[in-house]
Amino acid sequence: METTNNPQIIDGKKTSATIKEEIAAEVVKIKAAGGKTPHLAAVLVGDDGASQTYVGAKVKACEQIGFTSTLVKLDADISEEGLLEEIEKLNSNADVDGMIVQLPLPKHISVQKVTEKIRPEKDVDGFTPANVGRMALNWPTYVSATPNGIMELIKRYNIETSGKHCVVIGRSHIVGSPMSILMGRNDNPGNCTVTLTHSRTKNLPEIARTADILIVAIGKAEFVTKDMVKPGAVVIDVGIHRVPDASKKSGFRLIGDVKFDEVAPLASAITPVPGGVGPMTIASLLYNTLMASQRKIYS
Repeated sequence: METTNNPQIIDGKKTSATIKEEIAAEVVKIKAAGGKTPHLAAVLVGDDGASQTYVGAKVKACEQIGFTSTLVKLDADISEEGLLEEIEKLNSNADVDGMIVQLPLPKHISVQKVTEKIRPEKDVDGFTPANVGRMALNWPTYVSATPNGIMELIKRYNIETSGKHCVVIGRSHIVGSPMSILMGRNDNPGNCTVTLTHSRTKNLPEIARTADILIVAIGKAEFVTKDMVKPGAVVIDVGIHRVPDASKKSGFRLIGDVKFDEVAPLASAITPVPGGVGPMTIASLLYNTLMASQRKIYS
């Protein structure tokens, strides 16, 4: 039976602005007490347009809240060894608290080697084996920015998770896999019964329809339709896609992995695209950098 209601819109833009204000206030206190200004370094390899936009937004966000930021721009044809040397410089720079290497990287560079080179205490993206392992063990760590942002939205919107069935669609190391671990651990948010699904899952629509909380990170535009959603479910849309739209000044509009207009009337709460999960990613990165500057995880 379909229901038509006005779902609660889970506003990541507003929530991320609140978190940035909280961090900025903390930075003012740290500086007033003569403490160290948090410092985030971002490494950008090549001239991919989307990557430049993402990194630019991260650098701008650092400036807004009083962090120091460094942008290391490298040519697309830099050797793997050359990039590893640049990372080592940031590793050994005592003033740099956190660093990120913007993905994707050129094909001739191993993401694994680059990730392993970053010191875990500076890995504010939460991608190194040490931090992923600590997350899986529910030890203090830097949780990768997008999953951390989703957990923060769930917490701040008081969405009940204990005992609920959470279905995650997508198994990437960046979102799907960590979300399945975080939602299942003995914590709040958490304590869900979790089903991790992906492109090879049989009967995916039927499984999705059993979800009290549906987290969609499959990377396919408008993949989830109303026939995949249980009335009253909470729907978290992690996808973001550009589609041509002549009516927009930019010539395109952004959509998610969920067919929003169709699914929203069924949901009790839903994240929009844009303005849902996306803005939370940068807020989480800033929070992790603040933790790194205070040596909260690796003392």
